[in-house]
Amino acid sequence: MTPKARTFRNLFIWLIVLGLIGGGVYYWRHRAGEPAAARFRTVTLDTGNIVKTVSANGTLNPVTLVNVGTQVSGTVRELNADFNDHVKKGQILAKLDPSLFEAQLKQDQAALASARSTLKLAEINARRNRDLFAKGYIAESDVDTTNQALADARAKVASAKAQIQRDRTNLSYTVIRSPVSGVVVSRNIDIGQTVAASFQTPTLFQIAQDLTHMQIDTSMAEADVGGVKVGQKVTFTVDAYPDRTFHGSVRQIRLNPTIQQNVVTYDVVVNVNNPEGVLLPGMTAYVTVVIDRRDNVLRVPNAALRFHPRGGAEALPNGQHPYARTLYRVENNKLVPVPVTIGIANNQYTEIVSGNLKAGNHVVVEDLGPAGNGKPPGHFRFRAF
Repeated sequence: MTPKARTFRNLFIWLIVLGLIGGGVYYWRHRAGEPAAARFRTVTLDTGNIVKTVSANGTLNPVTLVNVGTQVSGTVRELNADFNDHVKKGQILAKLDPSLFEAQLKQDQAALASARSTLKLAEINARRNRDLFAKGYIAESDVDTTNQALADARAKVASAKAQIQRDRTNLSYTVIRSPVSGVVVSRNIDIGQTVAASFQTPTLFQIAQDLTHMQIDTSMAEADVGGVKVGQKVTFTVDAYPDRTFHGSVRQIRLNPTIQQNVVTYDVVVNVNNPEGVLLPGMTAYVTVVIDRRDNVLRVPNAALRFHPRGGAEALPNGQHPYARTLYRVENNKLVPVPVTIGIANNQYTEIVSGNLKAGNHVVVEDLGPAGNGKPPGHFRFRAF
C-alpha cells in the first residue's frame, strides 16, 4: 500500500471515531437534559368502588332430589308418571306385576290355617293329659310332652302370621308411590321392563321436591375458599341466558375436600331462588362470589404497585406492616418514592388506605427509557479495526 493510500485510510478512520464521539456526546447531553416525566408512563389516581371476588364453575341442582326405588323385583305392569309430571305425596307412580306375591300370600294363609288346626289339637291333648295326670292314670313326663307340643303349635301359628304380614308388605311394595310432592325429573323404567332388586335398590324415578328453590354445587380452590363466608352475595350466569345475571347467597361450605392430581377443592353450596322456573337442573353456572367491597375509596391501578425503578430513585423499606407498599411519582424532574398502605384489591385496582397521595395524583407504572432504568447511557468503548 502506498503512503498516500495509508494516509487516506487513517484519515477516514479518525473521521469515523470523531463522528461517534460527537454523537455520543450529543446523545448524553440530550438525555441529561430530557425531563424525567417524558421517560415514564404514569396513571392518575381516582376514587371509585373496588369489589373483590372469586370465581368458580358449578352445577344447578334441586335442593331436595328424591330417588324413588323398589324393594321387590318384578315386571312393570303400569306406568302412571312421566318426565316433568307434577306429583303429590302418596300418588301412584307405577305398579309391578303382583301375581307371584299374591300366590305366596295364599300359600302362607293356607300354612296358617294348618298351624291353627295343629294348635287346636295340641290344646285338646294338653287338657286331656292334665286331667289323666290328676287321676293318676299317666306319668308326669307325658304331661310335659303334650305341653311341649302345645308350645310348638303356638310358635308355628305365630310364625305363619308373621309370614303373612311379610307377604302383605311385599305385595304393597308392588305399588310404587311418590314419597314427596314435586316434579318428576327422571324416569328410568318402561312398561314390560323387569326390575331386579336382589342386590341393590334400583332407581325408578327421581323427583325434585321444589324447583323454585335450587342450589349450585361449586368446586372452590383452597386458595380462594378462605375468603368465602356463609351469607356472602353471589352472582352467576348460565349459557342458556348469557345476557342475564342471576343472584344467590352462600349457604354452606362443606368440610369434605376433593383431591384430584394434588389439587384440593371444596364444595361451596349456593342458594338460588327460581320463581320463574327458567333455571333447570344440570345447568352449568359461572359463579362469582363477592368476598369484600369498598365504595368511593382512593384506588390505584395494580401496575403501579408492580413498578420498581432500577435507578434514579431509592426504594423505601416497607417495614413490617404486611400491607405497606411503595409507589413512585415524578417531582422536580426526579422519581420520588411514596410509601402507602393498601387495602383490598381486585384484578384491576388496589385500595390506598393511607399515604401522601390523593385523587388526581400521577404515579409511575412504566419506564420508557431504552435502558429501562431512567439513567443516561454509560460509557462506550470503541475498538479500531
